Amino acid sequence: MCSPKRTIVKVGIIACGAIVRELVAIANKRGWDYELTAVPAQLHNRPERIAPAVEKKLDAWAARFDRILIGYADCGTVGALDALIARYPHAIRIPGPHCYEFYGGALFDQQTERQPGTFYLTDFLAHHYEGLVIESLGLDRHPELRDIFFGNYEELLYLRQLPDQDESERARAAADRLGLAYREVDSGLEVLEERLVELIECEDH
Repeated sequence: MCSPKRTIVKVGIIACGAIVRELVAIANKRGWDYELTAVPAQLHNRPERIAPAVEKKLDAWAARFDRILIGYADCGTVGALDALIARYPHAIRIPGPHCYEFYGGALFDQQTERQPGTFYLTDFLAHHYEGLVIESLGLDRHPELRDIFFGNYEELLYLRQLPDQDESERARAAADRLGLAYREVDSGLEVLEERLVELIECEDH
């Protein structure tokens, strides 16, 4: 439990395109004064490009907001995103290694322990699976690459965030195409909302 700020600050949100819908839902629910700009979700396939893309937007927004929320986990940047954010005192990112973790919370931890070879899909990734995964990795043209990219996976877990966007049909089809066992769980947004509230609304941030 945190001590709430006396005044909710004006927030700039620089977010991965894959989690924009969820961030908007939470920001609107909490009544934040915010603006949001998105970074293309396709950069997840080239994580070395995430920090430079975020830096451009940070430079453009640095003087406009009391707090800038970076709508990313580490997301494969291996600390590069944190090193960038450290140069901007009013910028902060969502804690966690991947968005799957801040959606799933304990569910993610349990799944990692139970089945390390898990490929995760969120609502966004399931909906855009064909373009972001199959086409981006060239599997539509070279299906023989499947074992190179997915040979170490055994199970696909679909994390459903919002009940009005059920992507289970697409997620199940993705599992079938990749030859993986399929599971789905309702993760909701509670874990993500708790972390965002702590970052934006608590006096010690």
